[in-house]
Amino acid sequence: MAGSNGKQKSVWDMVLSLGLIVMAAGVIYLFIPHDDHAPDIKRVDYGVELETARRASSYPVAAPVGLPETWKATSVRFQGDRGDSWHLGFQDPEGQYVAVEQSTRSRAQFIDEASQGAHATKTTQKIDGRTWTRYTGGRYDALVLERTGSSDSPTTVVAGTASFARLTTMADALEMK
Repeated sequence: MAGSNGKQKSVWDMVLSLGLIVMAAGVIYLFIPHDDHAPDIKRVDYGVELETARRASSYPVAAPVGLPETWKATSVRFQGDRGDSWHLGFQDPEGQYVAVEQSTRSRAQFIDEASQGAHATKTTQKIDGRTWTRYTGGRYDALVLERTGSSDSPTTVVAGTASFARLTTMADALEMK
């Protein structure tokens, strides 16, 4: 009988230890600050890069005019050595990503990269007098404005995780100069 009392005591000690560990973890969880929402993305000023791109580019560079403050510019770059590639990224009012991409590089390769693998649909839409083609099925949905005229004309892509309504809002706000 003396042996069974020792086993009962060690099991009871383990249960008590486990209870103390769970309580300690609960206290730590309650009193240590933690944040479950996405980090706030920093707004960037793209004015200098836009002017530089417009001076250096062989085509009219697209940038939005008149978007509300709820649209936050998050990234910008111009790469003259890569077909005068222009990129301007935004976070829309719903927290989704929208990018304006332009380049004189190979049309098919550029659209594939800008839309992250989307494919053309038969749906087109007129936005500000221009015909844009919808692309879907990739990481992003996209609106694509095909280049017209010379090989120096760019292909313009408005792509992202946002809805087509938001992509249309961006395409409608674009001013090309």
